[in-house]
Amino acid sequence: MFYLFHGDDEYRRSLELATMKSKLGDQSAIDLNTTELSGSDLTLDQLIFACDSVPFLSDKRLVIVHGLAARLGRRKEAAEEEEDGEDVFLERLEDYLSNLPETARLVFVENRAIGKGNPIRKMVSAYDHGYEHEFVPLKGFQLSKWISQRVEEEGGKIDRDAVQLLANYVGNDLRLLDQEVGKLLTYVGQGRSISRDDVERLVSYVREASIFDLVDAVGTRNTKLALQLMEKLIDDGNHPLYILHMITRQIRILLQTRELKDKQTEPGDISALLGLHPYVVKKALAQTPNFAVTQLEELLHRLLDVDVAIKTGQMEPVLALELFLTEAGR
Repeated sequence: MFYLFHGDDEYRRSLELATMKSKLGDQSAIDLNTTELSGSDLTLDQLIFACDSVPFLSDKRLVIVHGLAARLGRRKEAAEEEEDGEDVFLERLEDYLSNLPETARLVFVENRAIGKGNPIRKMVSAYDHGYEHEFVPLKGFQLSKWISQRVEEEGGKIDRDAVQLLANYVGNDLRLLDQEVGKLLTYVGQGRSISRDDVERLVSYVREASIFDLVDAVGTRNTKLALQLMEKLIDDGNHPLYILHMITRQIRILLQTRELKDKQTEPGDISALLGLHPYVVKKALAQTPNFAVTQLEELLHRLLDVDVAIKTGQMEPVLALELFLTEAGR
């Protein structure tokens, strides 16, 4: 059998692969009977060798190939002689898949959704022993349901508004959500349901989201809301210098993100280049239309002046922040 696992939901895709590996036996059997290959420079002989190898202490071998479908999908953009080589590869691959050994479980894995015209996807559809699973990120009710079920699986309980807050601010990154659920369950212990207050107190992305909202208010010239958010952050125990630092960090992220976006850089590449979590980049990209590059540069200069004024004792921290937010909203 052979499979195509594709789509943006890395967490559920990894769980499915882990389930397939577990069926091979214990860890030693898994190690002996699992081969992972990069499709970027894979030859058909390498693939055949891996799939034809006889399983050891198991009745199946698992061969996982990363990125081959994407590579073959780009073949039309290649030079003519390279295209001919890929066409030969495809012909031989199709012949081999029709006679794939019963002992082999071959999985083509892609980090993004693959179009219906992709040759690997076409092969999966053409054979009875081919299977496709697109891992589409969960949204809305499905995402909320997943959070609730994950908490229940771990023996906990969670309030509905806490579920909604997690979904809104952490998003559909299930791996990150799983980590945050674990922290929350450890924090509340047994017998108590996770509340909205617990999420606001413990989940780092929720705390950071308050900074996103504050910067949003600056970008839309909503000074009243910006000041209210600042007061809430202070009431929650955040030091004014911490708030200043987080605003500066966010403005700098916005400037860097805006510059890369203007160069047509993909969100995933922006995340890698800046060393930021995809959630942070997603929020920044949503904010960039509110700011011109010159405005972001000016805000950074003002923030530096505020930092110096506070640290040299020229201004009281809360007053300095209030003045900055008031001037930035003009």
